[in-house]
Amino acid sequence: MTHFFIAHGLPLLFVVVMLESFGIPLPGETALIAFGVLASQGHHSIVTVIVLAAAGAIIGDNLGYWLIGRLGGRALFDRWRWLNRYADRFLPAAERIMHRHGGKTVFFGRFVAILRFTAAWVAGLGRMEWWKFLFWNAAGGIAWATTVGLVSYYAGKAAADAIQRYGIFAAGAAAALFVLGWIGFRLVSRRLEERL
Repeated sequence: MTHFFIAHGLPLLFVVVMLESFGIPLPGETALIAFGVLASQGHHSIVTVIVLAAAGAIIGDNLGYWLIGRLGGRALFDRWRWLNRYADRFLPAAERIMHRHGGKTVFFGRFVAILRFTAAWVAGLGRMEWWKFLFWNAAGGIAWATTVGLVSYYAGKAAADAIQRYGIFAAGAAAALFVLGWIGFRLVSRRLEERL
């Protein structure tokens, strides 16, 4: 299985990140982390991994903005009763937040799990100007892909070096530090989400 991801995985990374950004619940961020670690082992270029993840994020969000938010709009939510109840309860508040803090929401939404794909929909539903959405979406997608890609790249490189120099126990310590750092990153992301 690892051989498949080494030989043919980069297009898969792009597709998974793009589909997750569009709104299909796939592990886009996990895929980026995995490919960052593979890049640290010399199987891929970290620059290529970051560029493909950022491109997938930007394209997927724009598809969600146009197809679900702008073209589908409220009519899409009115089609199913359970979805309509959800829309009536949450969309007015989300649209108010988008009007007040649209650019920040789109940018920082890239770092928060659920907002990663719903911010694009709400921006489209709230009629946020496309050029403004595109700017903040591209900035967020590039920042997200660069941050997550480089963290996983350097954490993977540190773990490989630790195993080579100090054995498996040092690798366990490096992995524990990575997990603690990741938990800290997620806590900061949640606090940002609560402020929005």
